[in-house]
Amino acid sequence: MTDDFDPQSRYGRKHAERIRQATARERAAEVETAVHDPDEPFVGWHFVRSRRWLGYFAIAVAFAILCTLFGMWQWDRRNEAVRENLQIATNYDHTPVAVQDALPRASSWTNDQTWLRVTATGRYDTDDQLLVRNRVHNGQPGFEVLTPLVTADGRAFIVDRGWVPTGNRQDAPDHVPAPPSGQVTVTARLQQSESRIPGRTDPAHTDQVQSVTLTDVAAKTEAPIWTGAYGQLASESPAPTEARPLGWDRPSADTGLHLSYFIQWFMFAAGGFGFLAYLMVQEYRNLNQDDPEERERALERQRRKDAKPKTDADIEDELLESRR
Repeated sequence: MTDDFDPQSRYGRKHAERIRQATARERAAEVETAVHDPDEPFVGWHFVRSRRWLGYFAIAVAFAILCTLFGMWQWDRRNEAVRENLQIATNYDHTPVAVQDALPRASSWTNDQTWLRVTATGRYDTDDQLLVRNRVHNGQPGFEVLTPLVTADGRAFIVDRGWVPTGNRQDAPDHVPAPPSGQVTVTARLQQSESRIPGRTDPAHTDQVQSVTLTDVAAKTEAPIWTGAYGQLASESPAPTEARPLGWDRPSADTGLHLSYFIQWFMFAAGGFGFLAYLMVQEYRNLNQDDPEERERALERQRRKDAKPKTDADIEDELLESRR
């Protein structure tokens, strides 16, 4: 039957092609086996598929995810600062509106009203005046003065008239400047009611409070008050007979370092993968150091290193080594 085989025949050509393909597969398998043979000098990059390196990859990915989360948090903080700056630019010098229009209900408040200028007319109720504790100005402790302004409809708008220092001999101001008497028109900038400070309570039987928490302030005043917002005093007419408490400076428009931190966190994420690549290359060189081509590359790297001008630190290290 072998003598009758004709490689030029139709079936002989198919048989020859099958033999050729089988031979090619055997040679490829031999090459693959040779690559994975630990006794061979050339290992290649197959080590990166080991469990150890898969673990390294997993750590790098987890580190990158963590850095990304911190970076996006800084980005959100920056966007929040940008929004606040835009709101200050819009509201701080806005034409004043009547407090009844800005806050139609006692609990009315929206976040875009922060710093909005409002006007209110009424009489200051000094009997229900309160002092907000632990307010610091230029490193000095003091108080902020809250004075209800009772309007014609009987509701009181809480006006923060400013800051006074702590007294010299007691935990209270030495003197609180009196507000104007009679009917007063006030221009103030709206602020949201503050949250209670956890773990703190208002001192009993005093005119002091821990924060401008308007629901708590309402319990200490006779007239019903607006509980959604209060006002930081900008001006009052007529002017008081004595210098009023210290007011506030215009808020800074600086967005802080949030953008820089955002970039740094993403650089850390990229640096983690860069460090992993560096370790990978170093292990590749160590595992393949007996390979002739890798030896030649190592010699070339050493030649380039030796050709570089020596730094002062290198010269100093050589001098120290020669003295040992």
